[in-house]
Amino acid sequence: MRRRTITQDERKEFEAAFGEARPLAPKAIERTRQERRPGAKPALTGGLDGRTAERLRRGLIEPRAKLDLHGYTEEAAHRALLVFLKDARVRGHRLVLVVTGRGSRSDDEAAFRLDFARGPRGVLNAAVPRWLKESEFAGLIAGTQTAHRHHGGDGALYIYLRKKPS
Repeated sequence: MRRRTITQDERKEFEAAFGEARPLAPKAIERTRQERRPGAKPALTGGLDGRTAERLRRGLIEPRAKLDLHGYTEEAAHRALLVFLKDARVRGHRLVLVVTGRGSRSDDEAAFRLDFARGPRGVLNAAVPRWLKESEFAGLIAGTQTAHRHHGGDGALYIYLRKKPS
């Protein structure tokens, strides 16, 4: 079977169409790669290289500092987290552990609990990743990842900090 030859008109049309094309932004390319993998979760690594992200996933890097947010209100936890991350960066720490707790995973327990004053469980577990995307945190953080099970698993986050400016 022989390949069809391209006519001059087809070549001109092709060059005109692709002459207007612009490359995709790097984030769009990465997002496209992730969408191609079946069942792929969006990466939380952000500015981490692949080797560091893999070592974090396997729990091979020991955090240099730890903040346990159990018992904090949302407002107090937000303040404490910001102060903790700024202090850790000043001290030159790269990896810190923030323990939020898992909260209640039982739907039956939440549906039939009559203690309304305590509010929903797992509030900080949901709020901390959202806070880390805010502008006041963004300049401090290179990437985040769920902690390895021996550091708290789903109830804790590794936060990899950017290098402090020289």
